[in-house]
Amino acid sequence: MEFNTEQLMAMGTDWAIKIVLALLIFIIGKWIAKKITAFTSKLLQKAEVDPTLDKFLCNIVYTILLAAVILAALDSLGIPVTSLLAILGAAGLAVGLALKDSLGNFAAGVMLIIFRPFKQGDFVEVAGVSGVVNEIKIFSTILTTGDNKLVIIPNGQVGADTITNYSALDQRRVDLVFGVGYDDDLKVTRQVLTDICANHPLVLDDPATNIFVVNLGDSSVDFACRPWCKTSDYWKVYGDILETAKVELEAAGLNIPYPQSDVHLHTQNPLKDLFGD
Repeated sequence: MEFNTEQLMAMGTDWAIKIVLALLIFIIGKWIAKKITAFTSKLLQKAEVDPTLDKFLCNIVYTILLAAVILAALDSLGIPVTSLLAILGAAGLAVGLALKDSLGNFAAGVMLIIFRPFKQGDFVEVAGVSGVVNEIKIFSTILTTGDNKLVIIPNGQVGADTITNYSALDQRRVDLVFGVGYDDDLKVTRQVLTDICANHPLVLDDPATNIFVVNLGDSSVDFACRPWCKTSDYWKVYGDILETAKVELEAAGLNIPYPQSDVHLHTQNPLKDLFGD
């Protein structure tokens, strides 16, 4: 097949126009994609979305828009994009099946960042681990335990498990149980525990401390002592009252029973059984 000069020039001009048009579509489209991404970021910041999620969502928006711009540029060159989309769709499906666990962690991470059942610095219990939230990532949550271990939990497990957030509320109730002997004066016991809680500077007056008999045990009468304090003071109040109660109950002449058992030994003389006295 032969082409004359006029045909070659016409084809060259046609392709030149298509290439220039494709470049214009790409350049202008890329500029518009950046503007839309920046506008999306401003909206997310106004909505006080977590910075990690903000950056991630903006990257997704920009990638989708840029892919649309590239497809539009290729289409202007006369390249069929339908088959390309089919190939990309099949590849995306294969990748999705191969990375289903990672995608599950990703989806759970997005939900954690959006709904915020806990935030950085909260003390939580999740997936059988208790610790302070060090960082919330898209695929995992990092906790620092009380003995200073770093625990990385996949967000899929975090989202599927019960989350206990000990730092979510400003106040916590300290639940303690003290046992005294059955022969001890219960009124004196109640008064001693009441005075201990009333004199502690970190125990709150409202809600009021609740003290009552919670159980009649095998060897003790058990009192429940339930003072309230600020969440940040929980362990301080817990340890102080536990120690002070031991000292004050004994100082008041009250007994703190502990589990014990009596062993009776019966000795036998086998010769006596055989021959008698």
